[in-house]
Amino acid sequence: MWKYVLKRIGLAIVTAFIILSITFLLMKTLPFQMPIGTNPEKFSYFSRQLYLGYVYDFDREVESAGRLLWSYKDGANKMHFYYEVPAFTQYFNWLKNIITKWDWGTSTVISKNLSAIVIIGQRLPVSMLLNIISTIISVPLGIVLGIVAALKKNKKTDHVISTLVMILISIPSFILITFLLYLFCYETGWLPSKWPSVEAPLKTRILAFIIPVASLSLGSIAGYCRFTRAELCEVMESDYLLLARTKGLTKRQAIIRHALRNAMVPIVPSILAEFLSIMGGSMILESLYGIPGIGSLFIEALNINNPDYNVLFVDMAIFTTFGLLAGVLLDISYGFIDPRIRMGAKK
Repeated sequence: MWKYVLKRIGLAIVTAFIILSITFLLMKTLPFQMPIGTNPEKFSYFSRQLYLGYVYDFDREVESAGRLLWSYKDGANKMHFYYEVPAFTQYFNWLKNIITKWDWGTSTVISKNLSAIVIIGQRLPVSMLLNIISTIISVPLGIVLGIVAALKKNKKTDHVISTLVMILISIPSFILITFLLYLFCYETGWLPSKWPSVEAPLKTRILAFIIPVASLSLGSIAGYCRFTRAELCEVMESDYLLLARTKGLTKRQAIIRHALRNAMVPIVPSILAEFLSIMGGSMILESLYGIPGIGSLFIEALNINNPDYNVLFVDMAIFTTFGLLAGVLLDISYGFIDPRIRMGAKK
């Protein structure tokens, strides 16, 4: 088992390296993003790019150096002509900067001349907190409703739960949050209409979690409920459960000891995949509600008029890492939940 775990982790690292490398080289084929701001701010940015090995600095024009990006005369009347370093040279400098300095570049638009990794570090906790709270709420509620629907199969309770599940699954997330904003913010005024600042009262900051958490949780609750109901119904109709009943177990004992335990095998690992999908879906939510998370940051960095390539790249790296990590944990979790399917186990 441990050999398989180490192999999966190694493959995930190699996959992440390949994805990020290709993404970096593709981004370098895009038009150069000139930083916004005053000339001194631009000079500070290009000085940083020079330090990272992404541009050349000459005191005169050098035609053979490639493409001229910007020229500037500093306070000491010294001329600076900045030329773009070839993409593959930038790539190797990028690897060196990450390995030796943990430097992923600086922002050109969102927070000028601030490290992109620092910006991500400021935004990530909010997104993680929202997604963790949503997962904690949606997992038990979804599984419990699914169990109830399965035990009351084809009865009124099952029909009501299944109808609500179908409605919630069918409604897009941006429609759901728009409805919640209209009803609870603009019509009743019970909840804040946007994400409050850190200076806002504690009560306002707590109430601000209700709409985003509800928007993220309702769809997940419906998904868990439908999945749990389907798995439990299938297990309850299996031959081994009928055999358990014929051996003298009550219906309750057969369900708790056998049906639920076997139904949870595919359900529990799906929690990781659902958590990842929640993070992806939070992009629209964060933008609509003004939440300063990595989802809204991705939309800001992707601005077609003033894109911030470095911030966008680090944000993509975060989502890529979460996706690969979730895949590894998903594969490993199967073996811990059900020893019969452990990889590499002795026969």
